[in-house]
Amino acid sequence: MTSNAVLTIAGSDSSGGAGIQADLKTFTALGCYGTSVVTALTAQNTTGVQGVYPTPPEFVEQQLRSVLDDVEINAIKTGMLVDADVTRAVARTLKSHYGAAIPPLVCDPVCVSTSGHTLLHPDAVDVMISELFPLAAVVTPNKAEAVLLLSQRGLPSRVDTLEDMLVASRNLLSLGPRAVLLKGGHITTTMDDVRKVAAAHPHIQVVREGLLGENMEILQVAEQDLSKRVLVVDALQEANAITLFVRPRIDSKSTHGTGCTLSAALATALSRGKTFAEATRAATAYTHLGIETAEPIGSGHGPLNHLHPILIRSVPQPTESNPHPLVRSMIESSRSIWKAYVEHDFVKQLAMGTLPRECFLHFLKQDYLYLKYYARAYGLLAAKSATFPAIETATRTIINVVTEVSMHTAYCAEWGVSEQELAATPESPATTAYGAYILDAGIQGDSARLVMALAACLLGYGEVGLWLKREAARPDTWVKLEDNPYRRWIDDYSGANYQAAVKLGLETIEALAVADPPSPQRYREWLKVWERCTRLEKGFWDMGLGLM
Repeated sequence: MTSNAVLTIAGSDSSGGAGIQADLKTFTALGCYGTSVVTALTAQNTTGVQGVYPTPPEFVEQQLRSVLDDVEINAIKTGMLVDADVTRAVARTLKSHYGAAIPPLVCDPVCVSTSGHTLLHPDAVDVMISELFPLAAVVTPNKAEAVLLLSQRGLPSRVDTLEDMLVASRNLLSLGPRAVLLKGGHITTTMDDVRKVAAAHPHIQVVREGLLGENMEILQVAEQDLSKRVLVVDALQEANAITLFVRPRIDSKSTHGTGCTLSAALATALSRGKTFAEATRAATAYTHLGIETAEPIGSGHGPLNHLHPILIRSVPQPTESNPHPLVRSMIESSRSIWKAYVEHDFVKQLAMGTLPRECFLHFLKQDYLYLKYYARAYGLLAAKSATFPAIETATRTIINVVTEVSMHTAYCAEWGVSEQELAATPESPATTAYGAYILDAGIQGDSARLVMALAACLLGYGEVGLWLKREAARPDTWVKLEDNPYRRWIDDYSGANYQAAVKLGLETIEALAVADPPSPQRYREWLKVWERCTRLEKGFWDMGLGLM
């Protein structure tokens, strides 16, 4: 959500598919903050409008002033204005508040509902044209509304063909707005019609959406050629340009609130400084997909799917209060096995200094062998990385592992284990199982899956180190650091160097989810990989105690 605020001045739809409900959903879906002024309450559903209860004009004005006096509005749209008094109140208040500096105003001249119910009193049409249109950046009539508006001013009002739309849009522009978007949803058009009009009027720009173009023969074979279908053409008339937006007609009953939605989407685009053509392209694409992806609701003409652009996030965006939502959810999803891994008896005995020497030596030898798998897995990660920074991070980790192996070898030598003995040590089943799994994850999955597989080791040892450090600081601690033969191991994993690596790992993991948000299925796969590797890590401790 941004601070980009947009205002709708319209009626309420009790069924939620049109009016301010549709507008606010659209504002939200397109990343704007929605404010509203309610001009009327309606009793309506997908079958029609059963009743209208107008808001008193003085209260419409009061609502409008309340919003404008407090919130910086970047665009405004009007919908159902009910009658002449409400229309005058809106125009008067906007002129009084803004003067000549009104934000982009989209006027959707809502006159008649899809079911035929009158939503604007006849005497209000003249007020809308004379007082509101001159303030408007763009007006968005459909065929029926265009006919009514043109008739009101005695202008040619036939709107049956694409050629008629060109004449009507020019005449509508003469009524005062800076642009007119004449919607063609109620006019039957084909690609041949578009070609003829474009040939007769070379200055016309044609924007094709959802239609196969040149060098798409493989798609022509695989798909139905949409150019042979009935089309919807919207005409954008500006002072010195006209653009036709062409797309396939959708056979759908989910069209309730289409006009409200389109004008609201247009307002959001204009609020961000887009040109009329850019805004129209974005708004028509959004509305088209809203119809196409809608699920049937109600027994009549159902609403659009307004929220289709909103990604349902399996992992929330990082915030100040929760900067690591993915790792937090990973740990919570496998809480019991994570606890068993971190607070394992092997770790506790190591912290108390009571871990048998042979167990620790066995663990050190197997850890040496595991590090080879670990380095190779990061080699796979480098190969799967698509950017130089990602390749560099994986490569740096390999170098760190190689360095750690040298330190590991020196550390083992202090315990009387030579490098030759390390190399000659047979792998335990736990080592082979763990190492083979992370390599398999790297071969089969993408880079994100491999990162999840490697995370349990990196983060787990960091967690163990910090847990022991915290426990050691308690007044009645059970952790013994003085004269503990394993203190260096504890200090290494609780120390600044390793914790810096953990911090980098956390940032890398969270960045993955932000840059490429996982689908629910992919997120479940990540959790499964994490949980499996946590179990394998616990199995590694089990192996250390069991000498297997």
